Amino acid sequence: MNETPSATRRQMLAAAGGLGLALIVRPAQAQLQANPVALNAAIRKVTGGAKLNKGRVHLDVPPLSENGNTVALGVSVDSPMTATDYVKAIHVFSEKNPQPNIVSVRLGPRAGKAGITTRMRLADTQTITAVAELSDGSFWTETGHVIITLGACLEDVI
Repeated sequence: MNETPSATRRQMLAAAGGLGLALIVRPAQAQLQANPVALNAAIRKVTGGAKLNKGRVHLDVPPLSENGNTVALGVSVDSPMTATDYVKAIHVFSEKNPQPNIVSVRLGPRAGKAGITTRMRLADTQTITAVAELSDGSFWTETGHVIITLGACLEDVI
């Protein structure tokens, strides 16, 4: 008599659970891919398509962050902050977050200092782009890379 082993109830439940998890995780991973089209569109919306110059902007982000829910961010811009020469705005963008525009801060000559510090949420390891808009209409940029070990921003995905 030749009996073929049948799967137990426990094995069937484990297989179904694994399949369900794979179906949930796969879309989440797909959404965390860099989206240069959305990033470029967000930057173009801010700059109006103007040329981005390198320099003057200093981006301070940690090279490694254990938790994507609270990543330190500092942006400063070389500017005298006078009535005729000042930073109008600082914008920060991410390449993999569901919303590429992380923050936009308006400044004026009375701010005294062209800089911001805050914390941000990041979904995954990615490049951060800071753009400074100056009173003369020019735009200056800097990028930084952050490695995230535990991502954030996934509540709408899973």
